[in-house]
Amino acid sequence: MLISSLVAAASLLGAALPATAQERVYRCGNEYTNQIKGRSGCKLVEGGNVTIVRGTTASVGAAPAPYSNPSPSPARASGGGGGGGSSSPSTASAPPSAPRIDTPDQRARDSDAKTILEQELRRAETRQAELRKEYNNGEPERQGNERNYQKYLDRVAEMKASIARNQSDIDGLKRELGRFSR
Repeated sequence: MLISSLVAAASLLGAALPATAQERVYRCGNEYTNQIKGRSGCKLVEGGNVTIVRGTTASVGAAPAPYSNPSPSPARASGGGGGGGSSSPSTASAPPSAPRIDTPDQRARDSDAKTILEQELRRAETRQAELRKEYNNGEPERQGNERNYQKYLDRVAEMKASIARNQSDIDGLKRELGRFSR
Protein backbone atom coordinates (compact mmCIF):
# COMPACT_ATOMS: atom_id res chain seq x y z
CA MET A 1 0.00 0.00 0.00
CA LEU A 2 2.75 2.41 0.98
CA ILE A 3 4.83 1.50 -2.08
CA SER A 4 1.96 2.05 -4.53
CA SER A 5 1.20 5.47 -3.04
CA LEU A 6 4.89 6.43 -3.28
CA VAL A 7 4.97 5.36 -6.94
CA ALA A 8 1.83 7.37 -7.67
CA ALA A 9 3.24 10.45 -5.89
CA ALA A 10 6.53 10.16 -7.79
CA SER A 11 4.77 9.93 -11.14
CA LEU A 12 2.59 12.98 -10.33
CA LEU A 13 5.65 14.95 -9.25
CA GLY A 14 7.48 13.99 -12.46
CA ALA A 15 4.52 15.12 -14.58
CA ALA A 16 4.26 18.42 -12.73
CA LEU A 17 7.91 19.41 -13.29
CA PRO A 18 8.47 21.62 -16.33
CA ALA A 19 10.46 20.23 -19.21
CA THR A 20 14.08 21.27 -19.40
CA ALA A 21 14.73 24.31 -21.56
CA GLN A 22 16.15 23.77 -25.00
CA GLU A 23 19.10 25.74 -26.31
CA ARG A 24 18.41 28.45 -28.84
CA VAL A 25 18.08 27.03 -32.34
CA TYR A 26 18.79 29.04 -35.47
CA ARG A 27 17.79 28.38 -39.05
CA CYS A 28 20.53 29.17 -41.55
CA GLY A 29 18.98 28.46 -44.95
CA ASN A 30 17.94 24.81 -44.87
CA GLU A 31 20.19 23.98 -41.93
CA TYR A 32 19.28 24.17 -38.25
CA THR A 33 22.02 24.83 -35.73
CA ASN A 34 22.64 26.15 -32.25
CA GLN A 35 26.00 27.70 -33.20
CA ILE A 36 25.89 30.58 -35.68
CA LYS A 37 29.55 31.53 -35.58
CA GLY A 38 30.70 32.50 -39.06
CA ARG A 39 27.29 32.13 -40.66
CA SER A 40 25.14 34.87 -42.08
CA GLY A 41 21.40 35.09 -42.61
CA CYS A 42 20.53 32.94 -39.61
CA LYS A 43 17.21 33.47 -37.82
CA LEU A 44 16.17 32.38 -34.36
CA VAL A 45 13.50 29.67 -34.41
CA GLU A 46 10.76 30.59 -31.94
CA GLY A 47 7.41 29.21 -30.93
CA GLY A 48 8.26 25.74 -29.67
CA ASN A 49 10.86 23.07 -29.48
CA VAL A 50 12.56 21.86 -32.63
CA THR A 51 12.99 18.16 -33.23
CA ILE A 52 15.42 17.15 -35.93
CA VAL A 53 15.39 13.64 -37.28
CA ARG A 54 18.61 12.78 -39.02
CA GLY A 55 18.26 10.89 -42.28
CA THR A 56 20.24 10.15 -45.36
CA THR A 57 21.66 13.03 -47.31
CA ALA A 58 20.57 13.53 -50.88
CA SER A 59 22.83 14.87 -53.59
CA VAL A 60 21.91 18.44 -54.47
CA GLY A 61 19.87 18.81 -57.66
CA ALA A 62 19.54 15.09 -58.30
CA ALA A 63 16.10 13.73 -59.05
CA PRO A 64 15.21 10.26 -57.78
CA ALA A 65 15.75 7.66 -60.44
CA PRO A 66 14.14 4.24 -60.73
CA TYR A 67 16.13 1.18 -59.80
CA SER A 68 18.02 -0.47 -62.58
CA ASN A 69 20.23 -3.46 -62.95
CA PRO A 70 23.06 -3.11 -60.36
CA SER A 71 25.69 -4.00 -62.98
CA PRO A 72 25.28 -1.49 -65.83
CA SER A 73 25.93 -2.51 -69.39
CA PRO A 74 29.20 -1.34 -70.99
CA ALA A 75 27.32 1.21 -73.13
CA ARG A 76 25.80 2.84 -70.05
CA ALA A 77 28.99 2.70 -68.05
CA SER A 78 30.85 4.63 -70.74
CA GLY A 79 28.23 7.39 -70.75
CA GLY A 80 26.98 6.62 -74.26
CA GLY A 81 23.46 5.73 -73.10
CA GLY A 82 21.80 9.12 -73.54
CA GLY A 83 22.52 10.90 -70.31
CA GLY A 84 21.29 14.21 -71.73
CA GLY A 85 24.80 15.45 -72.50
CA SER A 86 26.04 14.53 -69.06
CA SER A 87 29.01 12.27 -68.52
CA SER A 88 27.29 10.35 -65.71
CA PRO A 89 24.91 7.45 -66.40
CA SER A 90 21.22 8.34 -66.48
CA THR A 91 20.02 5.51 -64.22
CA ALA A 92 20.68 4.77 -60.57
CA SER A 93 21.68 1.36 -59.39
CA ALA A 94 19.90 -0.61 -56.72
CA PRO A 95 21.34 -0.60 -53.23
CA PRO A 96 23.71 -3.48 -52.48
CA SER A 97 21.21 -5.00 -50.03
CA ALA A 98 18.51 -5.27 -52.71
CA PRO A 99 17.85 -8.79 -53.97
CA ARG A 100 19.21 -9.40 -57.43
CA ILE A 101 16.76 -10.60 -60.03
CA ASP A 102 18.24 -12.41 -62.98
CA THR A 103 17.13 -11.44 -66.45
CA PRO A 104 14.86 -14.43 -67.26
CA ASP A 105 12.87 -13.92 -64.03
CA GLN A 106 12.50 -10.21 -64.73
CA ARG A 107 11.39 -10.89 -68.31
CA ALA A 108 8.78 -13.33 -67.01
CA ARG A 109 7.51 -10.74 -64.52
CA ASP A 110 7.37 -8.08 -67.22
CA SER A 111 5.49 -10.45 -69.50
CA ASP A 112 2.96 -11.22 -66.77
CA ALA A 113 2.51 -7.53 -65.99
CA LYS A 114 2.03 -6.73 -69.67
CA THR A 115 -0.60 -9.47 -70.02
CA ILE A 116 -2.51 -8.17 -67.01
CA LEU A 117 -2.38 -4.60 -68.33
CA GLU A 118 -3.63 -5.74 -71.74
CA GLN A 119 -6.56 -7.55 -70.10
CA GLU A 120 -7.40 -4.46 -68.04
CA LEU A 121 -7.22 -2.31 -71.17
CA ARG A 122 -9.60 -4.60 -73.08
CA ARG A 123 -12.00 -4.59 -70.12
CA ALA A 124 -11.86 -0.78 -69.86
CA GLU A 125 -12.39 -0.34 -73.61
CA THR A 126 -15.42 -2.68 -73.49
CA ARG A 127 -16.83 -0.71 -70.57
CA GLN A 128 -16.21 2.55 -72.48
CA ALA A 129 -18.17 1.26 -75.46
CA GLU A 130 -21.07 0.29 -73.16
CA LEU A 131 -21.03 3.69 -71.44
CA ARG A 132 -21.03 5.58 -74.75
CA LYS A 133 -23.86 3.46 -76.10
CA GLU A 134 -25.94 4.12 -72.97
CA TYR A 135 -25.00 7.84 -73.03
CA ASN A 136 -26.32 8.11 -76.61
CA ASN A 137 -24.45 11.34 -77.44
CA GLY A 138 -25.80 13.12 -74.37
CA GLU A 139 -29.41 12.05 -74.88
CA PRO A 140 -29.93 8.74 -73.06
CA GLU A 141 -33.41 7.32 -72.77
CA ARG A 142 -35.35 8.58 -69.78
CA GLN A 143 -36.11 6.09 -67.06
CA GLY A 144 -39.45 5.71 -65.32
CA ASN A 145 -38.27 7.31 -62.08
CA GLU A 146 -37.11 10.45 -63.90
CA ARG A 147 -40.35 12.38 -64.12
CA ASN A 148 -38.43 15.25 -62.64
CA TYR A 149 -36.20 16.63 -65.44
CA GLN A 150 -33.43 17.49 -62.97
CA LYS A 151 -33.04 13.81 -62.05
CA TYR A 152 -32.52 13.08 -65.74
CA LEU A 153 -29.95 15.86 -66.06
CA ASP A 154 -28.10 14.60 -62.98
CA ARG A 155 -27.95 11.09 -64.42
CA VAL A 156 -26.66 12.43 -67.75
CA ALA A 157 -23.96 14.42 -65.94
CA GLU A 158 -22.93 11.33 -63.95
CA MET A 159 -22.76 9.29 -67.14
CA LYS A 160 -20.55 11.92 -68.76
CA ALA A 161 -18.25 11.92 -65.71
CA SER A 162 -18.07 8.10 -65.80
CA ILE A 163 -17.06 8.22 -69.46
CA ALA A 164 -14.34 10.76 -68.69
CA ARG A 165 -13.02 8.69 -65.74
CA ASN A 166 -12.99 5.53 -67.81
CA GLN A 167 -11.18 7.32 -70.66
CA SER A 168 -8.59 8.51 -68.17
CA ASP A 169 -8.12 4.91 -67.02
CA ILE A 170 -7.69 3.79 -70.63
CA ASP A 171 -5.09 6.50 -71.26
CA GLY A 172 -3.17 5.46 -68.14
CA LEU A 173 -3.20 1.80 -69.13
CA LYS A 174 -1.92 2.71 -72.60
CA ARG A 175 0.90 4.76 -71.05
CA GLU A 176 1.88 1.81 -68.85
CA LEU A 177 1.83 -0.56 -71.82
CA GLY A 178 3.97 1.92 -73.76
CA ARG A 179 6.70 1.54 -71.15
CA PHE A 180 7.07 -2.13 -72.04
CA SER A 181 7.77 -1.40 -75.71
CA ARG A 182 10.79 0.78 -74.99
